[in-house]
Amino acid sequence: MRKKGTMNMIYELATTQDLQAVYDVVQYTIRTIYPKYYPVEVVNFFCQLHSKEAILKDIKNSNVSVLRIDGKIVATGCFVDNHITRVYVLPKQQKQGYGTFIVRNIEDQICKRYDRVYLDASLPAVALYEKLGFSTIKHEKYPLENGVILVYEVMEKGV
Repeated sequence: MRKKGTMNMIYELATTQDLQAVYDVVQYTIRTIYPKYYPVEVVNFFCQLHSKEAILKDIKNSNVSVLRIDGKIVATGCFVDNHITRVYVLPKQQKQGYGTFIVRNIEDQICKRYDRVYLDASLPAVALYEKLGFSTIKHEKYPLENGVILVYEVMEKGV
């Protein structure tokens, strides 16, 4: 447990009992933030990508952690092998260092087994990852419905 100011801040592995709260954080954040950057087809794609089933699978594989502030889940992070796959912080909790805290914790876990960390960065997150030392190694395109193309950055960092 780590304390920040007067609040209790706990970062720990998610359990299946946390599924709904993790899903809610991810979905609410996508639906609130992503429309500022992407068309509806991309927003829907991310919502489907981070489905309840996908999150449950990651929780069962011990790949998901949650950040609790005063007992409430406000952020989550997930990685598989050396690939960060999901970092979401509730919009009202953003710009307080929680995303950085989660990424640093994931990096610490990954560096025990790998010398590089990879992630696919959404437009809203690229600046954060660059600030944390990640570099874009390629741009990818993924076709979606209605002729919409999702463009994203594949980023890496040595640890």
